[in-house]
Amino acid sequence: MAAGVRNWTPRRASLAVAAVALLALAARLLLLGDRVAHWDEARVGYWILDYARTGSYEYRPIIHGPFYHHVNAVVFSVLGPTDAAMRLVPAVVGGLLPLSALLLRERLRGGEQVALALFLAANPVLLYYTRFMRGDPLVGAFMFVAFGLFVRYLDTRAYRYVLAGVAFVALGFTVKENAPVYLLCWVGAAAVVAYFELFAAARRGESVSGVVERWLGLDRRRAVWRAALDRARAGDDQRTDDDRRTDDDAPRSNDDPRTIEDGGSPRGARRALAPLAVAAAAVAEFLAIVVFFYAPRSGDPDELGLGNALGDPAMWGPVVEAATLGSWRSFVEIWIDGSATEHGYLPYLGDYLLTLAFGAAMLCLFAVVGFLAESFAEERPRGLVLGTFAWGVASVLGYPVITDIKAPWATVHAVLPLAVPAAVGVALVYRWGRAAFASNDRLGVGVAATVLLLVSAQVGAMGATAVYLHPQSPENELVQYAQPAADLHPTLADVERAAATTEGTDVLVYGERYVDEHPSRSSAYRPACVKWFELLPLPWYFERGDVAVSCARTPAELDAMAERPPVVVADAGERTELRARFPGYEARTGKLRTTDSEVLFLVDTSRLPREGDRGPERRRR
Repeated sequence: MAAGVRNWTPRRASLAVAAVALLALAARLLLLGDRVAHWDEARVGYWILDYARTGSYEYRPIIHGPFYHHVNAVVFSVLGPTDAAMRLVPAVVGGLLPLSALLLRERLRGGEQVALALFLAANPVLLYYTRFMRGDPLVGAFMFVAFGLFVRYLDTRAYRYVLAGVAFVALGFTVKENAPVYLLCWVGAAAVVAYFELFAAARRGESVSGVVERWLGLDRRRAVWRAALDRARAGDDQRTDDDRRTDDDAPRSNDDPRTIEDGGSPRGARRALAPLAVAAAAVAEFLAIVVFFYAPRSGDPDELGLGNALGDPAMWGPVVEAATLGSWRSFVEIWIDGSATEHGYLPYLGDYLLTLAFGAAMLCLFAVVGFLAESFAEERPRGLVLGTFAWGVASVLGYPVITDIKAPWATVHAVLPLAVPAAVGVALVYRWGRAAFASNDRLGVGVAATVLLLVSAQVGAMGATAVYLHPQSPENELVQYAQPAADLHPTLADVERAAATTEGTDVLVYGERYVDEHPSRSSAYRPACVKWFELLPLPWYFERGDVAVSCARTPAELDAMAERPPVVVADAGERTELRARFPGYEARTGKLRTTDSEVLFLVDTSRLPREGDRGPERRRR
């Protein structure tokens, strides 16, 4: 076992984690735009384009936080509004996430750090949804990194980790409203760790007060004070002026006796006030990030907006109020007082567990192994392992309560914390194998190697199948219902090609299934004549391609149209009627959802531009 531990020096572990992160980044960027936009991706993507076009934004809790609006608006301006570009930010964040294992290096062995990085890189749930423009992978990644930074602070007492952690917490709050759930999970996990610590202390005969003093660092403080008092009694008459200057200039920690001795000096006062200064800076940092993202924007210079407040200081108060209290009231109205989460618990829990069984079975199994191994270890159990296991279990039991739909992406919030005890479990098997190899135990080596190979093969095969080969299949448990089941990209590419070269209407949407009988929505919903949510994700593709859309709900309205558009979109049930009305058009079908909502495209391929043909220039809308 010792040989296995020595094998992973800090430098080798860090290099291995960095290599894993590079592979994770490559895996997330590979074929990033191949999957057709999910209903949710298309909805948020559309509103990002609307913000980029109008310059106006206000927080809408139903589409979650404003992070993507502001960040992807910049990404789209550089790379264009493509499916790959919309997913670039979560892919990059997810690809770099394995590096967070290094933040826990004081509490995890080298092999455990590498195993954690591998789980964060290759777990099918994380791999699938960090290639998806959804808030859950981002808020999970930001909060997990924040957790690692806070742990790093406890290990080093360097305040920079506190400020960095608060910044990541604030970013988590800008992505999705479940960020506060992470804070609650941390509190609960700390309570579990405290219980285990007190239980272990009682077995050792240690008093509760002694344990609490150790947690708060009071035992160290008392020793420091005692040393300082002893030194003061002894005096320092024997020391020269050079000795004093050398001691005064030497680096010191918060617990250094010299810090206690000069507590009344300006330097000592600054050190005593440092925690308060850091706390104030953390609060200011958190508010600045939240206000920047949540503050409304307006393309009208006279309306309330963050940019307008730069030229009108009197507007700052209302802008900050709208970004903080106003956003909170909107959130409460939808997600607390509303009925979005009113549903049966057991069906949602069953669906959650089914997704974990499909996409994270090995991770969950080894999380239990790691937890049990740590609980019954001869040495004092590590609070990190016990706490993250409790955090993961709480997420498994809690998210079926707070989610509004059965969504596989919610399992991200359990997979992330459970990856820590899972890494401990896998590293334990690895060390067993190393020890067996060192003692020439062929059976032990074979068992350990078989277990590790099976885990790798299962995770790799599941990831390849679910993420790359069948990312839209109804049989894929990682696919949520609102994901189109067919590859619509070739047809949508033809729609955009037609829009680039055609005058007038590019697409006609026909029939009661997709055309609104009384179009009364705001003009912000384009096309305004369609049942917008029913037709998603097509409005995202229409908007990004600047496609001119007209509607006909009935045959009479269809007959009244003077032009024949190059593309017709309708429910597949209208196929017979429309084929008779549009002879010569090529019929193509696909499903806008995993199992239903079959849509019909009729395409006049003779009117599609040839390669290099730009067609007539025209102004759009």
